Amino acid sequence: MTGSCTTTGAVRELHLFDKKTLPNVSMVNNVVNLTLTKPRSYQARAKRLKRLWLGMAVAAFFGTLLAGYLAWPLSPPDLGVGNRLLTSGLLASWRDGNVVVLVRHEERCDRSSNPCFGPADGLTIHGTQQAKEIGKAFKTLGMESADILSSPTTRTAQTSQFMFGKTLLSPGPLAICGDAMGEEILSHKQPGRNLVLITHSACINDFEQALGYPHAVTAEYGSALFVEVLGNGHFKTLGIMNSEDWSAAIKQL
Repeated sequence: MTGSCTTTGAVRELHLFDKKTLPNVSMVNNVVNLTLTKPRSYQARAKRLKRLWLGMAVAAFFGTLLAGYLAWPLSPPDLGVGNRLLTSGLLASWRDGNVVVLVRHEERCDRSSNPCFGPADGLTIHGTQQAKEIGKAFKTLGMESADILSSPTTRTAQTSQFMFGKTLLSPGPLAICGDAMGEEILSHKQPGRNLVLITHSACINDFEQALGYPHAVTAEYGSALFVEVLGNGHFKTLGIMNSEDWSAAIKQL
């Protein structure tokens, strides 16, 4: 009896550890895997969040740059729009003799299929006609207190002649251009008198850059950039008038 009991007890002891009572191996593996992979998932999530925030920061930076670029005007105000010839303060400054105007020469012959008026480096016949019309607009503003200076080239001299009936070339063999052209302009500007410079698109572009318009649209033939000379010798941009807009703008005066 004793032996059988022992055997039975042994059997019972063995049954305590049979397959039914053993832990499921897959569950153990799952627990182990879960425990081991949690830190890795947190690290991966942290990396993803870091990349996300970095991407958002870069997008916000370039978005700010783009917004600033779009908000900043490319070119000076268009004086042919609305009533800007009056609202810009141009007329008051013109009457006080505090205005400098940079006028691009009219249509040049060597870059046009239109008939030439004279030499190939001068104007076309169409260009001379346009210059006369622009001259009439300036006379409406009043030219009694204005000095006229032309770049020393055939096309600018002809533009001045047809526009204002006279030509006075700027001293020196070169046009007034470059980084220091503001100082040179002031050296020709007389107190209480407006100054009209007949010049080139490249020179107008140089001046626009100095005024804070580095991406300004290239000046058209006959267009006029108006700036006011302030008391401290600085310049205030008033705007630009294209040749085709003069007629409508003058009618508002």
